[in-house]
Amino acid sequence: MLRTPSATDFADDPAAFLARQLPLQQAAIARYALGGRQVWLKRAGSPHGMVRYRLLGAAARLLRLEVLTPVPHRGGREAIATEVRRLGQLGAAGVRVPQVLAAAPDGFLMADLGAPGANTRALAWELDAALPAGREAVLERWTDGLDTLADVHARGQCLSQAFARNLVRCPDGRIACIDFEDDPAAALPLDVCQLRDMLCYAHSTALHLVQAGCLEEGRDAWRQRLAQPQYGPALQALLRRTAARLAWLRHLPHGRRLGRDGQRLRAAWQLLSQL
Repeated sequence: MLRTPSATDFADDPAAFLARQLPLQQAAIARYALGGRQVWLKRAGSPHGMVRYRLLGAAARLLRLEVLTPVPHRGGREAIATEVRRLGQLGAAGVRVPQVLAAAPDGFLMADLGAPGANTRALAWELDAALPAGREAVLERWTDGLDTLADVHARGQCLSQAFARNLVRCPDGRIACIDFEDDPAAALPLDVCQLRDMLCYAHSTALHLVQAGCLEEGRDAWRQRLAQPQYGPALQALLRRTAARLAWLRHLPHGRRLGRDGQRLRAAWQLLSQL
């Protein structure tokens, strides 16, 4: 009687497991147990059209904000190749990212960042959970994310979408970075890419600082990081120029009349405007 191969049969051969499982997987990403550890298989999706990027590019030019220039994310095989390449580059530079175990044109296999039987938590989840504990708990976790960005930038690198949902806590307490389907550095100067990381982080976390009543402490922490050697005059001037051109965000309402995104945008400007 023929036996259907299981993940156990491929414990020492991730490439063979990828070749066997990739045609069977329907989801864009799925987790498996392989050789006593958790792994993720990510498969190529449909290619993306470029109309949205052209519209966003026109808006960035109109606002004279290079940092808002969209980075093409064409999906499909190109996104898989980009993510595999970027994970390799960032890992080689010392950035904590998932390890690629095997790759093919239509998908790749990567190691889970957690320990067996333990899930990792995104920084976004940690910040939400810290709010009831008060300002010190929120500020501690928020600063961990800020230090992660500063470390990435000190290594001459940038992330792709540096939102709090893409920063995850590993079992040893360090934060790792995920989601690299686009490559900002292939389209924009490095200082613009690094400022883009900052804006993504501010957009996804500044509201937590406001809600916890520690916005000024967050500004102080950010000013200290901006004094580090990796942040030169060009980036700091770009940050000031960007904050000035986004000053209209201060007119957004405090409440939820424009939804949570409106609150996030206003809080991000409050944070960045006085750095």
